[in-house]
Amino acid sequence: MTAFGSDPPFTNGSRSLTTDVRAPERASDISTTATDSPTATTAPAEPTGPTFADLGLPAELQRAVADLGFVTPSAIQAQAIPTLLSGRDITGIAQTGTGKTAAFGLPMLAAIDPHLDATQALVLAPTRELAMQVAEAISTFASALPGVRVEAVYGGSPFGPQARALRDGAQIVVGTPGRVIDHLERGTLTLDAIRFLALDEADEMLRMGFAEDVDTIFSQAPRERQVALFSATMPPQIRRVAAQHLNDPVEIAVTRQATTVTSVRQTYAVVPFRHKAGSLARVIETSDADATIVFVRTRSAADEVGAALVERGISAATISGDVAQKDREKIVERLRAGQVDVLVATDVAARGLDVDRIGLVVNFDLPKEPESYVHRIGRTGRAGRTGTALSFVNPHERGRLKAIERTIRVQLEEVEIPSPADVSAHKTRTLLARLPERIAAGRLGMYRELVAAHLAETGTDPLDLAAALAALAVGDDGPQAREEQERFEAERAEARAARGARSSDRDREDHRAPRRGPRDDERRERTERRTSRESSGTRYRVAVGHTHGAEPRGIVGALTNEGGLTGKDLGKIDIFGTFSLVDILTPMNADTMDRISRARVAGRPLRISEDRGAPARAPREGGRESYRDARDGGRREHGHGPSGRPDSRGGERYDRKPRHTSAR
Repeated sequence: MTAFGSDPPFTNGSRSLTTDVRAPERASDISTTATDSPTATTAPAEPTGPTFADLGLPAELQRAVADLGFVTPSAIQAQAIPTLLSGRDITGIAQTGTGKTAAFGLPMLAAIDPHLDATQALVLAPTRELAMQVAEAISTFASALPGVRVEAVYGGSPFGPQARALRDGAQIVVGTPGRVIDHLERGTLTLDAIRFLALDEADEMLRMGFAEDVDTIFSQAPRERQVALFSATMPPQIRRVAAQHLNDPVEIAVTRQATTVTSVRQTYAVVPFRHKAGSLARVIETSDADATIVFVRTRSAADEVGAALVERGISAATISGDVAQKDREKIVERLRAGQVDVLVATDVAARGLDVDRIGLVVNFDLPKEPESYVHRIGRTGRAGRTGTALSFVNPHERGRLKAIERTIRVQLEEVEIPSPADVSAHKTRTLLARLPERIAAGRLGMYRELVAAHLAETGTDPLDLAAALAALAVGDDGPQAREEQERFEAERAEARAARGARSSDRDREDHRAPRRGPRDDERRERTERRTSRESSGTRYRVAVGHTHGAEPRGIVGALTNEGGLTGKDLGKIDIFGTFSLVDILTPMNADTMDRISRARVAGRPLRISEDRGAPARAPREGGRESYRDARDGGRREHGHGPSGRPDSRGGERYDRKPRHTSAR
């Protein structure tokens, strides 16, 4: 077992001879034998396999591919392009990063009549991010075909501009099923002239509940059309879709390119749930990656983890299914621009995310399906770069880890989580590495005088002075930091002992004992999450919630600014409709509570009080929400039945579950 930060950091070097790009694929998905390294002086190597000139593409598209500098097709491209050009339907079984967009995009463009101002090709994608990326890639290929227009249509963006582009005669439409149906129902999109249909990431589309929408869209297209269906897996439901909508398809299956695995160092660490947030912060603080993406399973976990990182001073943002598309695009742009270094995301929200500077992917929660793991780690090691993937594994999730290893045919490397001392050492080394540049910049006279005067007055050893300044600069205040390190070492020793005991127990276990499945793992994790929350100090109630516009950062700011608390004093924050519950780890006197009560969040005083729980039938706040109901997970909130949708009594709609936020 190695320490997570013990190896030399991965750096972003020049692109290799074969470019490997993760989903969603773009023009750069095509493998190339020419290097774009700024130091390269030798001639490109001769291609050893088929080239794009061998695939039968029209001359205009061959020139477009050549102008982009690409020569050698990937495996899926070499097989799919000639098949589609011959007029056959295909089902392509290919993982992310194999070049699927070019595999169907180039033959699609070959089928388009540039002089016909009508929608002739439709690509369905499961998410708006993927739709935008696919549209961008096809537009790049279409640059050599004057008159061909590509339009992306998806929810979360204005309907009007999309409708105008469709009326103006966009020949290729790339969209999400829901928005495509909206345009069909409003008459702004017709499929009468469709020649080519493509389904990208069909398994994900069906998993997200779009099966009925896909059937509706296909039913409105002419029967005489060509179809390309691509999916990372081919479960029975996908085969049923293919049997229903495709005509005698050719099945093409390819494996992932070797560089997809070798470009990413894949690691895992056994981390009990209650230690995950702290472990994540230390991993990020000791990583040399330009940017990090953290994957969680649920929206509430995304809020919780994101707030925990921000409270620790880490530049982090969160995207999940309830973040508006406009805000999501702004967050991704900030990540690309280096204004945000860590993105916490759910699987669906991160579909189509394409940011080259991501050097580290952390699976805070292991994915339910091994295929999702492949999609997640594909966010790093892009475009010839290298990266690291780290998965947090609860002690009872070994089975899920083994399933992932069987799927990717790679054994993950177990690593140790950095300790608080490792964090301080890393920060100090980074600080010392900046010294030559700062010395060379000059203008140190004032500081030299102050340091010299201090040494003369106190007789302090110069080395002690430098060490103390370095400790202060990295946030090490002394005994408190030592206590944190000792606590970490005790927890690590406890975890190792528990792992050993569990291993011995498994060796002695009767082979007839029932096995735990994924549902048992999830129930146990929910129990750990609840136990961790309930054991975190004293729970207080504050009089602001979702209806007032309260956010975790506002509550944290009020508690720390007015109450004199620090981030380490705060635990979980659960935000409900009209109030919030906060775990505070340190005792508070009457003066502190009075100051906090007068503090305002979203224009309202907090009015903090200790949470005493609730009787079985508590008075309903605002005539709608039962305090007990909200404490039980928000199953019945303002005017809502158990489904989380508005019931006959009316009322505003809130999330079915409360948002759990950690300030630790």
